[in-house]
Amino acid sequence: MTVQDLGLTPAALRQYEEDGFTVVRGLFTADEVDRLRAEFAALQATGEAVPGHFEPRAGDDPLDRYPRVMHPHEISPLARRVLLDARLRGVLEHLLGEEVLAAQSMFYFKPPGARGQALHQDNFYLRVEPGTCVAAWLACDVIDRDNGGLEVVPGTHRMDLFCPEEADAEVSFAREYVPPPPGVSAVPVDMAPGDVLFFNGSLVHGSQPNRTVDRFRRSFIGHYVGLSARRIGQYYRTVSMSGEPVALAVSEGAGPCGTEFAPQGPH
Repeated sequence: MTVQDLGLTPAALRQYEEDGFTVVRGLFTADEVDRLRAEFAALQATGEAVPGHFEPRAGDDPLDRYPRVMHPHEISPLARRVLLDARLRGVLEHLLGEEVLAAQSMFYFKPPGARGQALHQDNFYLRVEPGTCVAAWLACDVIDRDNGGLEVVPGTHRMDLFCPEEADAEVSFAREYVPPPPGVSAVPVDMAPGDVLFFNGSLVHGSQPNRTVDRFRRSFIGHYVGLSARRIGQYYRTVSMSGEPVALAVSEGAGPCGTEFAPQGPH
């Protein structure tokens, strides 16, 4: 299957090169997205923690009951299949120009009323050396600015990593905030279930709170690096796209994607 068959058109590739991101529409089917949503709904419904992966807590914040799931591919065969999917591999290898390794997976529920994540750069956390990471961000709901869809700052993938400021804890669950550089601003990326947003690890991006009362903004995210990468943060456990562990040396200054504020009290 060619990249054109996968939806990576010449125009989409130009957008990735020029702006640092592109969306491949309908890469996953409605049935596949339904199964993914059901998988994580069942995990959340247990109310039980899976240490290191899913850690709900008591509280009034929507994210207390619906925290993000970290490295779900290590506890869910379905999540593992999605992370290592051949369609993602085909697009990613074309974007990176080489074989790719998977470094991380995440699932975000983002229920109604949930805070967003302030503008940031993924490679600030992964610290891939040399090069950078690429994210594949799979929409599992209709996603727009009302329910906290992703926003990107085009062109920032050509810039170095910025030193973040502290975010506003009322609107962001994560501490780090990168203000858009002068002359550029964040633009929203509206998506439908099954669409995948691919973006460079240096691209500044984030999201606003989910301001709806009845709509989730669920998404499955994979982070990937090129085979030429030699170092990555110790939090990340790289595997080949066939699922075999690939050990990389540890880079300094890395951490989970988004350092969370302490849990909010009743409000």
